[in-house]
Amino acid sequence: QVQLVESGGGLVQNGDSLTLSCAASGGIFDVLNMAWYRQVVGKQRELVASVTTDSKTTYADSVKDRFTISRDNAKGTMALQMDGLKPDDTGVYYCYARFYTEYGSEYWGRGTQVTVSS
Repeated sequence: QVQLVESGGGLVQNGDSLTLSCAASGGIFDVLNMAWYRQVVGKQRELVASVTTDSKTTYADSVKDRFTISRDNAKGTMALQMDGLKPDDTGVYYCYARFYTEYGSEYWGRGTQVTVSS
């Protein structure tokens, strides 16, 4: 089974940068589609960015020109480079993984807090 551990969150000011990292264990990273979600208390969790097993990426419109998602299959890690952070980016960021098949299992990390002050 896959375990996901996020790191890199913190408190920053408007316009600052952060890099989030997700480390995956379980020995099947190469066949996992990966993503970052974020959630604000009282609101639904939303997809921020994703990267597939063949390195295809997608981004939410709100972050498309500011965030960059990447994966390192050799290390079993995924990263989210966040530049030009805004207060609206504040939330708990979760690492997500799903086995690449239609009925593949889903896995969630426990989250890391990102807070952007004005």
